[in-house]
Amino acid sequence: MKPNQIKIQDVTLRDGNQALRKPWTLDEKIEVFDLLVELNVDGIEVGFPSSNETEFVASKTLAKRAPVGKPIAGLSRANESEIAKTWDAIQYANKPRMHIVYPVSDFSIRNVLKISEKEVIQKIQKSVSFARSLVGPEVEIQFSGEHFGDAIENFAFTKEAFFSAIEAGANIINLPNTVERYRPMVFVNMVKEMKEFIGNSAKVSVHTHNDLGMATATSVECVYVGAEQIEVALNGLGERAGNTNLYETCIALHQNGETLGINFQRIYPTARRIAEMTGIPIGEKTPIIGDDIFSHRSGIHQDGVAKTIKQSKGAYRTFSPEFVGRNDAETISFTNQSGHRAIQFLLENRGIIVPQSKVHELFETAKSISSKENNREITEAELVDLATGLVASL
Repeated sequence: MKPNQIKIQDVTLRDGNQALRKPWTLDEKIEVFDLLVELNVDGIEVGFPSSNETEFVASKTLAKRAPVGKPIAGLSRANESEIAKTWDAIQYANKPRMHIVYPVSDFSIRNVLKISEKEVIQKIQKSVSFARSLVGPEVEIQFSGEHFGDAIENFAFTKEAFFSAIEAGANIINLPNTVERYRPMVFVNMVKEMKEFIGNSAKVSVHTHNDLGMATATSVECVYVGAEQIEVALNGLGERAGNTNLYETCIALHQNGETLGINFQRIYPTARRIAEMTGIPIGEKTPIIGDDIFSHRSGIHQDGVAKTIKQSKGAYRTFSPEFVGRNDAETISFTNQSGHRAIQFLLENRGIIVPQSKVHELFETAKSISSKENNREITEAELVDLATGLVASL
C-alpha cells in the first residue's frame, strides 16, 4: 500500500515557531524559509495568518517569496472569517494551500467543543465548502481532524467526519497524533483503516507529536500503510516534546530505499543554524546531528569500525558524515572500556608503528592511567607520547 511518492511537508514556521519561548521575527522567518527551500522540502506551512497581524504579514511575505510549484500552506480554524484572512495572506504563492483544522475526537467534542457530532459534521462541511468557493477549483485544501490519534472511541464517526470534508472539497486529509498517547501501531492501524475507507478520493497526510518519543517511528511506519505526506519540523521543534523530526524521518525513509527530493547535504548546517536561532542546543547523542554519534569507545565496536571505516556501510555507522553535510569523521578514542585495536588505529593514523609484542604493554599502561584518574579518556597526544617513549626504549 506504500505510495509511489512521499511528500515532506515542513511545519517549522507554524507549529515549531508557535512553541518557541521567543517566536521568530520576520527576518528570522525569512531565513528559516530560505533554509527550507535549500533543503528542498516538498511543501512549507508558513504560519497561522488569522491569529495576529504579525503572523499575517509574515505569511503573506513568505507566500510572495515562494518558488514556483512549491506548496505554501496557511493554517486556519474552521471559521469563515479566519479562512478568508488566511487566503488573503497565502494567495500570493505560486501554489497556495488552504489548511483547515477542527477537532474530531470524542473527548474533544464533549469536553472542548461541547456540541453534537452532527454539529461537528456541519461545521466541517460549511468551512471546507466556503474555502473551496473562495480559493477556486485548482487550489489544494487540506483538512486536519485535530486529535485524530485520540479518536479510538468514536472512530466510525471520525471516518465520516473526514469523508464529509472530502465531499465538501478537501484534497488532502491530515491525520494528526495531536498528543501522543499510545504505541505507534495503534495510530498506524488507524491510518491504515482511514486510507482503506477513503481510497483514492483524497491524499493522506500524517502529523505526529513526540510526547512519548515515538513520533518519527510512527510517521515512518504510516508511509507503509498508505500515507503520502509526512509533516515534519526542523530539529523536531513544536509544542511540548515537539513534532516529527525532519532529519530522522528523511534518513529513515532513505535507509529503507525510499526516494526523496531532500538535499541531504543541507541537513547538518541547517540543524546547527536552527539551534543558534532558537537557543535550543543539540544534544550530543541526538540522532543524525549530535556531536557524539560518530564516536566509538567500546573495544568491540572499535575493532569493527577500524576494519570498515572506509567502506560506504560501516560496522557501527548508518550513514557517512558527509552525506548529511558534516565535515567531521568517525572517531575512535581510548577509555578504560577500549581495546588494543583503538591504540593501533590511533597510532597508525599518526604514522607510528608499535611492534605487536608491545601493543599490550602500551594498552595496559594507558588503561592504568585512565582507571587511576577517575576513568578519564586518554587523548591521542598522550598515546603518541607513550608510544614514542616505548619505541625509543627498544
